[in-house]
Amino acid sequence: MITVAEEKTLVSDSWQQAWQLKGFKTRFITGILMLLATFSYLPFFFKKIEAREGAYIADPLLDVLQPKDVSLIIFVCIWGVTLLLFLRCLKRPMMFIGAIYGFVVLYMMRLMTITLIPLNPPSGLIPLVDPLSNMFYGKGTFITKDLFFSGHTSCQFLAFLCLSHKRDKMLALISTILVGSLVLVQHVHYTVDVVAAIPLTFICYIAGQKIALRGWDRE
Repeated sequence: MITVAEEKTLVSDSWQQAWQLKGFKTRFITGILMLLATFSYLPFFFKKIEAREGAYIADPLLDVLQPKDVSLIIFVCIWGVTLLLFLRCLKRPMMFIGAIYGFVVLYMMRLMTITLIPLNPPSGLIPLVDPLSNMFYGKGTFITKDLFFSGHTSCQFLAFLCLSHKRDKMLALISTILVGSLVLVQHVHYTVDVVAAIPLTFICYIAGQKIALRGWDRE
């Protein structure tokens, strides 16, 4: 009989062995379904929040930043790190499970905060062109009011938290800083959206890990 620590090692290193562990398939399938359900709901949610009026925030930093279209750099950073995380998860089942539940909790948190804190976009906003991300918004739709907190920054930071190798984490951290800075340059977010993304994402990561790992000592 293997120990809990040995179980976690097996799950981390081998998909074949992971599928043989009690509860792994259920957790995997449940996480995938929850993520797909969340993505399916996003176009309806974004359409609703885009139609409402919100508040403007005084932002001294944006006042001194001349808006520039840096969509291409943001696109490369976001999807480069996303691809890196996906490739690492292909070899690490537990990382995959943790990332899935981390993203589910993160999206649920953003749905809640965006609903509770209605905001209008910053002055000078230049729509962010990202063909892949825009698929979740709805065809031909630019969303400008999904503001608090920054999804672009939080996804990069969540990838940083999920990755384990030093080089991978460094790349994800650099991307987090770049994306957080560039969405301000493009006036896609207020400064508070970007700053708040870091601690809130950390909370989502911890919650996702607890859900993903819950019960291993009883199985």
